[in-house]
Amino acid sequence: MRAAVLREFREPVRIEEVRVEAPRAGEVLVRVAASGVCRSDLHVVDGRSVVARPPMVLGHEGAGVVEEVGPGVRSLARGDHVVIALYGPCGECGDCRAGNVSGCWSETRTRNMYGEMPDGSTRLSSQGVALHPMVGAGSLAEQAVVREAQLVKIDPDLPLDLICLAGCGVTTGVGAALNTARVEPGARVAVIGCGGVGLNVIQGARIAGAARIVAVDIASAKLDLASDLGATDLVLAGPGVDVVARVKELVPGGVDTAFEVIGSPEIVREAFACTRIGGSAVMVGSPPAGEDVRIDGRLLFGDRRLLGCMGGGNVPQRDIPRIAALYRSGALRLEPLVSRRLPLDEVGVAFEALRKGDGARSVIQP
Repeated sequence: MRAAVLREFREPVRIEEVRVEAPRAGEVLVRVAASGVCRSDLHVVDGRSVVARPPMVLGHEGAGVVEEVGPGVRSLARGDHVVIALYGPCGECGDCRAGNVSGCWSETRTRNMYGEMPDGSTRLSSQGVALHPMVGAGSLAEQAVVREAQLVKIDPDLPLDLICLAGCGVTTGVGAALNTARVEPGARVAVIGCGGVGLNVIQGARIAGAARIVAVDIASAKLDLASDLGATDLVLAGPGVDVVARVKELVPGGVDTAFEVIGSPEIVREAFACTRIGGSAVMVGSPPAGEDVRIDGRLLFGDRRLLGCMGGGNVPQRDIPRIAALYRSGALRLEPLVSRRLPLDEVGVAFEALRKGDGARSVIQP
């Protein structure tokens, strides 16, 4: 098969022929129909991500059709349509047994994060060298071999080129609002960064019933889209703009929850300062590994909280069906999130668009 392969950090992503082994026990071979290109993919290319282990097959926001199942697979069969989730819980640790599958940090999930099966192996190779699929998915490819626990079956009439975004960007954004922050009806929120994930934080806050949603970005086109998807107020950031002051002009006293969706330690600080007494800031973006996040300690005396967010508190078998239902009802809009659809050969165009901040999401259709 053909796949987008990263061999060295900060080098162009190349389309290569990759050898795919048949699925083993508990594994499934998926023919990938569509995969979003996420900023997390770009972080891997740039060596900014803890999950980066070249050589590797990129992509983690995919959907497709089951081609083959390995021994012991019971929930899926050939021809089923599936979304590849951001991770798959082990199902055996104390957290999983207690129903807290998003808290699973077993060796199985850790290996999954680094592109390995539970035994440390991988089903992909090129020129005799093993390739690691990004977070166990490797969806920027024609095929993917994935653990059964990392797949969610969906109805076959759902458009794969849209529902693929439920693998990461939509679940992370909507989940940040509904699961992590637990936005309440009437709440006032700010979302700093209106890319693919930030736009879904806005949608999640709208679905939760937020009364004010302040969108902040440096690109007016993204703010226009944020307005279409539910933002009530817009702040065009840039040189000389005091974002904290602008947010507090719009929402005196500060917002109940501010979301940082860029991955900048300095903007985490800004988001925290945008909150009211007793409010919270949610760090959705992924800062470079090893960087410190500094906040004004005086603000802590106002009972403010700084929350981390791993994939929006995503429980795959709960959140992806919820996203499908919200899409069917019209409450969640997916089509506006797709800026362009590209063949696998043009994956470089998608990465360049990410670097330029051009559009919300590129979707690759292998």
